[in-house]
Amino acid sequence: MQDLGSKRLIAMFSQAAAAIDAQRDHLSDLDGAIADADHGMTMSLGFRAVTSALAKLDAEVSPSEVFRTAAKAFLDAVGASTGPLYASGFLNAAKRLDGSDVLDPAAMLEGIAAGIAARGKGSRGEKTMLDVWLPAAEAAQQALRENPAKLWAYVRQAAADGAESTRAMMAVRGRAARVGERSIGHIDPGAVSALLIVEAMAGTMGENTENL
Repeated sequence: MQDLGSKRLIAMFSQAAAAIDAQRDHLSDLDGAIADADHGMTMSLGFRAVTSALAKLDAEVSPSEVFRTAAKAFLDAVGASTGPLYASGFLNAAKRLDGSDVLDPAAMLEGIAAGIAARGKGSRGEKTMLDVWLPAAEAAQQALRENPAKLWAYVRQAAADGAESTRAMMAVRGRAARVGERSIGHIDPGAVSALLIVEAMAGTMGENTENL
């Protein structure tokens, strides 16, 4: 039987896939304003592949194995830049969780953020998904110091603020960088999809993180 952490992690990927599917056209519209209008479809394909792969896992599976399976499935389905970035994030999260059957939300978020940043050689303030993932990871650490029971409240607020902050930024990476100053005033689609994933995490892991 799968442990509670793995069950919730699999449920998170399923919820994220559903949220991205529901917002697929919106994500592509956001992308069309500054890039190639394919972000919604790309993310939808990737997360559909992940949920399909996770459905085939053996009953006994650890959180790290869930992330490794997700990384491979996403990369196989999405060959563009988003594929390697999320695959790297998921793989790094798997490494952070190796050897444990307990799902540590702070380690998971830090692993995803650090993996994406290392693969893309990116940082905050560049109008990318990292403007959500890095603040979310930092907020989790802050919550552990100040109020562990409110970890997901801290994370959700930081992620939402991070996504909104990209509206005022000029893109300096990826296809959006080609439009330069014209990207200012448009929220980054990668940040919006990252926020959807964080919201799925909060929705499935929620207030009972101490039981994971």
